[in-house]
Amino acid sequence: MLIRLLLLLIALAAPLRAEEVVLGLSQDQVSISTNFDGSEIIIYGAIKRETPIPLDQPLQVIVTIAGPQEPITVRRKDRVLGIWVNAAAMDVSAAPSFYAIATSAPWGDVINEADDLRHNVSIPRRIRSIGAWSQVANPQEFIDALVRIRMKNGLYVLAEGAVDLRESTLFNTAIQMPANLTEGEYATRVFLTRGGKVVSKYETSIDVRKVGLERWLYNLSRQQPLVYGLLSLAIAIAAGWGASAAFRLMRSG
Repeated sequence: MLIRLLLLLIALAAPLRAEEVVLGLSQDQVSISTNFDGSEIIIYGAIKRETPIPLDQPLQVIVTIAGPQEPITVRRKDRVLGIWVNAAAMDVSAAPSFYAIATSAPWGDVINEADDLRHNVSIPRRIRSIGAWSQVANPQEFIDALVRIRMKNGLYVLAEGAVDLRESTLFNTAIQMPANLTEGEYATRVFLTRGGKVVSKYETSIDVRKVGLERWLYNLSRQQPLVYGLLSLAIAIAAGWGASAAFRLMRSG
């Protein structure tokens, strides 16, 4: 009886969430096959309220999709005697293989530094580099380079203003996922913010898996690497012989 009373008091003392997200996805599974060339995920939702819409500060929405975390080595090239060589390297403990952010307004208007740090929302906040200062003099340069390269390759995306928010109640956005996705769970988060502060958060995930021939080859390369290597060699020899035979036929014709 005493435990029930304590739980009731705790529930009554907890603050009511004035605004919450009701979310939908166009798909919660992505299948990678041999002809997979990317996928567009449409995210849409509504905001459920227990109180009237506050008029003092506008509501903003942030949507993020993050691929599996993985370690990576970032190398810097320097020119030595006219030749570009690897001069310094930093091991990044964990970085998302894919990370996309869509916002309803410019970045500076949707979240402040403190809440960005607390929830790890921005791209640099998702990258962890434990012991980086013991590896290189300025680790931030390497992190910036990693972000720049992956943004260029479409693996990191910051789409400011890409979330369509209507009457502070309904929202939707579309995030393009590239062809070179890593298998795994893609954490999907939606943040509601006011005055740069996070007032509500919703989390779900998208499952990305290889299927068909792509899945079979992937499993073969992991479980029987020798067989996979011999098969790859046989395919390469057959392709070379076929190209040579076709070339001879064209010359004789």
